[in-house]
Amino acid sequence: MSLSNSIKNARTSDYFFFAVALICLLPFISSPVALILGFTLASLGLVPTHFNLASLTKKLLSYSIIGLGFGIHLDQAIEASKQGLGLIVASIFFTLFIGNLLTKLLKIEQKTGHLIASGTAICGGSAIAAVAPAINARDDQTSLALATVFVLNSVALFVFPALGHLLEMSQHAFGTWAAIAIHDTSSVVGAAGAYGDEALKTATTLKLARALWIIPIAFVSALMFKGDSKKVGVPYFIIFYCVAILFAHFVPDLQSVYDQVFSISKRVLVVCLFLIGSGITVQKLRASGFQPLLLGILLWLSIGMGSLAYIQLV
Repeated sequence: MSLSNSIKNARTSDYFFFAVALICLLPFISSPVALILGFTLASLGLVPTHFNLASLTKKLLSYSIIGLGFGIHLDQAIEASKQGLGLIVASIFFTLFIGNLLTKLLKIEQKTGHLIASGTAICGGSAIAAVAPAINARDDQTSLALATVFVLNSVALFVFPALGHLLEMSQHAFGTWAAIAIHDTSSVVGAAGAYGDEALKTATTLKLARALWIIPIAFVSALMFKGDSKKVGVPYFIIFYCVAILFAHFVPDLQSVYDQVFSISKRVLVVCLFLIGSGITVQKLRASGFQPLLLGILLWLSIGMGSLAYIQLV
């Protein structure tokens, strides 16, 4: 094959990839479907390799979450945070404690186990990315933790909405459960968005309140492993998300605009899940290994079943 034909084929696959991404903006494409589309294109080798899709996904996700802030009512956000604060704190420290015990029992490298526990306790990949440099984790340890959490996030998109409907959970109850029991923000909003708007608002508010714990946990982790606490990343999108809520509250005359921004942000989140799916490969799934994946599953079951029992009783 000539060089010109190779370039032409690469450009064709790029156009096709981004065309599918744009299709994910349409209302009939759900979050799980978008994820499957991304994985399918990755499996077929149709994902552009000369674009930094990870960086693009991170930025789109941040902008989308900020946009969702315009659809959150301040009074509801305060009430939801008050109701869920105890559950958030308890779930974080419970997960880290159980994660430490299981890491020793399963004989997993301590830093790898701590990264998986941190990702499960707070917000998946974002927490792992913040804690890894703080404890001087190796690249392979970080990748293994990310792959483990990534697999479970993908499963959560399909399983949680189905279980929510099976258990006949209310919008608020499901949003609370998703915010506590699902790792990454993208999967939380994807699952909650598929369940309903009220579930999405509740889940987003609680999830971002949970994500605020990235900073203190990263500092504590640095002290535990004698890492570099100066390398902790600041999740700026959380600050702007709060600013969006405040702006919408104090400038209510633009409510129709806020509604449009909220709707657009929900669709962009679906595109983010497509991009995330395009980063899944069979090699990454295999690289997660059995023991780290088992740790992730056990932690996930613990926090998922524990938080569900609490929510159902309350």
